[in-house]
Amino acid sequence: MNTQASPSPQFYLTAPAACPYLPHEMERKVFTHLVGPRAAEMNDILTQGGFRRSQNIAYRPACEACRACVSVRILAQEFQPTNSMKRVLAHNVDVVATEFPAQPSSEQYSLFRRYLDDRHQQGGMSDMTVLDYAIMVEDTHVNTKIIEYRKREEGSGLETRPRGELLAAALTDTMSDGLSMVYSYFNPEYDKRSLGTFMILDQVKRTKALGLPHVYLGYWVQGSRKMDYKTRFQPQEHLTPRGWERFDPSMMAEGTHD
Repeated sequence: MNTQASPSPQFYLTAPAACPYLPHEMERKVFTHLVGPRAAEMNDILTQGGFRRSQNIAYRPACEACRACVSVRILAQEFQPTNSMKRVLAHNVDVVATEFPAQPSSEQYSLFRRYLDDRHQQGGMSDMTVLDYAIMVEDTHVNTKIIEYRKREEGSGLETRPRGELLAAALTDTMSDGLSMVYSYFNPEYDKRSLGTFMILDQVKRTKALGLPHVYLGYWVQGSRKMDYKTRFQPQEHLTPRGWERFDPSMMAEGTHD
């Protein structure tokens, strides 16, 4: 397939495949390539329109009979952590977050592999090799960083890469209106730290510091328990047929959300 940049993006449609979130459903995706000098601009436009990035591909669901996948973004400047989130922050006060260029390491892959083997044994990424991981991190034409979260080690100085156990990592795009969490993973042995929540809280903090409005969390799928955590970060907006609209959690319980 030709991936050379063209004046207008070319869109393609995947064949139907089993949905990874809802049993008995089939998914299709529409996608295009993010390459060339306009890749960052296109990534902004497409993300704001409900697309997600994977390597140099932007995609969104295009399922024929289902509209369960909903794009979610946190309103970072209005966000205030709940009491339970404050406890997560306190429990991880010994964690140091450091931002790096989008470059993979064997240490990252080892943690990534541990995460997949524990949490996503049957997922589409379950057989990813170290080369696949390197491509996932490096194959980007937009402003991408990887943020490492390490347990602070006594005596750690100003090394290029801080010492201490690597607990988690987040691959993140910086866009004109916020941060987009492309993929994150963590050591599943540290359940009590709630590292997934902690990374989102850190992304909100970084977005606030940049003076930008949004943290993009990808898709929320009502009815998929593995996605329920995304609605905890309020206030947030969901992309509906009418555009981005503030989400009211009470409406979810009543089953009246689009």
